[in-house]
Amino acid sequence: MKVLVAAPLHEKAIQVLKDAGLEVIYEEYPDEERLIELARDVEAIIVRSKPKVTRRVIENAPKLKVIARAGVGLDNIDVEAAKERGIEVVNAPGASSRSVAELAIGLIFAVARKIAFADRKMREGEWVKKQAMGFELEGKTIGIVGFGRIGYQVAKIAKALGMNILLYDPYPNEERAREVGGKFVDLETLLKESDIVTLHVPLLDSTYHLINEERLKLMKKNAILINASRGAVVDTNALVKALQEGWIAGAGLDVFEEEPLPKDHPLTKLDNVVLTPHIGASTYEAQERAGVEVAEKIVKILKG
Repeated sequence: MKVLVAAPLHEKAIQVLKDAGLEVIYEEYPDEERLIELARDVEAIIVRSKPKVTRRVIENAPKLKVIARAGVGLDNIDVEAAKERGIEVVNAPGASSRSVAELAIGLIFAVARKIAFADRKMREGEWVKKQAMGFELEGKTIGIVGFGRIGYQVAKIAKALGMNILLYDPYPNEERAREVGGKFVDLETLLKESDIVTLHVPLLDSTYHLINEERLKLMKKNAILINASRGAVVDTNALVKALQEGWIAGAGLDVFEEEPLPKDHPLTKLDNVVLTPHIGASTYEAQERAGVEVAEKIVKILKG
């Protein structure tokens, strides 16, 4: 039986597949036509946030039994088409939680203390001590939108930093909230009262442009927005306007509506925003956990 690994995968995960007697075919990020060609003869496909496993790919893969995402989100897989064919779709929902949470906290520090701005200016030969005035996190209120695995990890770190924690989630877990000293409120209250708003929700119809012009205007003028979930959770045009016109103080973004972010995008021109190229799950630990977890799930499905 053959497994197509269509994205970089941790060597321990490859070993799990090989030890189970599966033949591994590796090709990094093939385009749709190439993926269709490669998928014709395989029982399993492993991807990360790319390539896209479209309906066309699925319909042209007669032997396919399982599609695995070495990570969390399934938005690059046509889950409906897979379901129609009885193909299992698996992922590693908890593998990158801590890594994404730590990046979100890193972005908070970078924006609050203007670290990226100061670094940029130092390299340009400018000593911007006065312009790099920031603020402490202790005693500030963090609003966590989405209190699942990642939101919970963010809350644990925020608690250790001495922050007040507001939470918004359609399915509130009161026990976990008590554990981190967090309080559930409605989204409007969270936006109005938080010094930092950090987003940890999946991309669904209900979360598309969840943070829009109207909601950005509810935030404090000295607040910062962090997005390490999915780009389309935020209306980019509204955010650019908010940052340019000072409705909010700054933003830290790891995800974008268009990825890669175009070279001359308005966000790249702003000093009050810190940008990273969707690296939330890009740690050795997260990639090892995600790879091994999906490899084991594939072995179980194919080998029983």
